[in-house]
Order: sequence, then structure tokens, then C-alpha cells
Amino acid sequence: METNKPKLNIGFFFLSLGVLITLITSVTSFLNLVFETLDKRFPDVLNASYQYGYFTYEYESIRMALATLIIFFPVFVLISYFWKKFSKQGMGQIDEIIRKWVIYIVLFLSAIVLMVDLVSLIRYFISGEITTRFILKIVVTLVTAIIVGKYYILELLNNKIFGFNIKAGPIFSSVSAVLVLAAVICSFLIMGSPAEQRLLRLDDRRVNDLLSIQYQIINYWQQKEKLPENLTELPNPLTGYSLPVDPEFEKGNTYEYLAKDKLKFELCATFALPIPKGWREYNDGGGIIPMMPYGEKDVATISYPYPGGGINESWDHQVGRTCFERTIDKDIYPPFSKTDVR
Repeated sequence: METNKPKLNIGFFFLSLGVLITLITSVTSFLNLVFETLDKRFPDVLNASYQYGYFTYEYESIRMALATLIIFFPVFVLISYFWKKFSKQGMGQIDEIIRKWVIYIVLFLSAIVLMVDLVSLIRYFISGEITTRFILKIVVTLVTAIIVGKYYILELLNNKIFGFNIKAGPIFSSVSAVLVLAAVICSFLIMGSPAEQRLLRLDDRRVNDLLSIQYQIINYWQQKEKLPENLTELPNPLTGYSLPVDPEFEKGNTYEYLAKDKLKFELCATFALPIPKGWREYNDGGGIIPMMPYGEKDVATISYPYPGGGINESWDHQVGRTCFERTIDKDIYPPFSKTDVR
């Protein structure tokens, strides 16, 4: 390899910069995706609650990591191919220095990840918090750091060990592709397909619409001490309230209402999927690597209760048309007296 030319190839410089950026982004996204998927698959009941319903931002960190990985990993593989191809050609002294800097930076970051990983392992072992998902996170992080580190050590040695040439590129690409593909598949198995996610969001919209209608019915009763005969009595141009409609009303889906007696009424809707139930964490799940943030969750908007009572359990539903019977408690929702109206 010729190194007597003290020149800087601009193309190689930006290829090296691209390798660093796409590699760091791909590894970070891969670990975030695996960690978030494991958190959903193995929730820790110490910092979770049993919840009913669908929270649209619950999978936002998985979606972001998945989207980033799908874009950046193929770009990294492509840039690495041209970077390595250029490295085999005649390079100037500055180009060779840049190449070594890229390799040493990657090895340095891999070593940092390994040390943080081992520190976390010992810390959690001492605290007695060794769980399945934690062990899997440690294993995945170790495997990732070792694979990346070994590949760039071979690059530093020009793919020669004890005089033998080793084709590290195809091996690294194949193993990395398998790991990334496995992470993507597992995340979709936990999160559900895009079509299923949309159905869950539609059902969540229906529950929110029914909550709005229920509130207006109760308010109507408190104002007039009688239930409305039908839903068309609820819209009010003064308050700006308009009656919500089913998001798939074009398919014939509608919200139904029936007054059964003076205090009892029924609301019905057609749902696409059963309401999700299960343990869900209300914090970041105890991340093990500080440099891999999980993202914030707005837990203040989550009101799902433990089994035995609560607002979202009361909207428990299966697939298809489901009706919810409600009885107004006059002690909880007393009628407004005429003297209170000003």
C-alpha cells in the first residue's frame, strides 16, 4: 500500500465520517430496539401496573429505533463497502492516518460499552435484580461490542492473523444482518404489524369518544334531571360540543345509545380488536447503559388501573359490537340546583 503521498482525498474523508456516523447510529438504534422490545416482553412488576387499553405513545421508542435502524444500517453497510474498497487502493499519508483514527475511535467506543456493561452487571447482581431481560440485555450488548471490536481489530491488522488472510467483511456483514433482522422481527412480534397498530389506535379513539359521550350524558342529566332520548340532544352550539362519530363511519359503524330507565343507559360501539391488557411499566424500565437513552414517557396521561375497578377496565371489550351499561349515581353526580345556575 502506497503511503508516500502526503495528500488528503476528500472522498475518503467523507466516507470515513459516514462510517463513524452510520455505525454509531446503527449500534445505538439496534441496542435501543432490543432493550425496548425486551422491556415490553419481560415487564418488571416492581415498576409496572396492570393496565387496560392502548396507549399510542407506548411503542414510540420502538418505532423510532426501528425506523432509524432500517435506514441507517443498510447505509452503513454500503458506505463500509466503498470505504474498505478505497482502503485497498493507493492511499496518501493523511488518508492512512484518517483510516487508523476511524478504527481506533470504534475500538475505543467498543471498549467503553464493554466496561459499562460489566459495571452494570456487577451492580445489578449486588442489588439482586438479575432478571431474564437484564441478562439478555447484557448478552446482546456484549455480543454487539465484541463483533464490532473484532471486525475493526482485523481491519487494523489488514485482515491478517498469523500470516493468514481472513475475509472479515462478508462474515461481519452476514452476522450483523442476521442480528438486525432478528431484532426487527422480534419488535414487530411484540408491537404488532402496522395494520394492527392502526386498528388499536382506532379502538382507542372509539373508547375516548364513548367517554366524551358518557360525560355529556351525565352532564345532561345533572342539568335537566332526565336522560336524553337520543344522542342528537347532546350537541350544543353554545358550549361548542359536537357529537363524535365512529372513525370508520363510512363502513357503517356508528355509536349507539339507549336510555333504559331514569338513571340507566347503554352505549355501544363496534371494535376491531380486543382491548389490550397486561403489565406495563410506568418509568424507563431501568436502562443498563446510560449512553443508550430510552426516551421519556408521559405517565401522567395513563390512568389504567389494577384489576377490580377503574375507568379503562370499565371499557373492556372484545372484537365486534360491544355495549356498556351505565347507571348514574346521584350521590356522586348530584343534579345542579337552580340556585347554582348564575
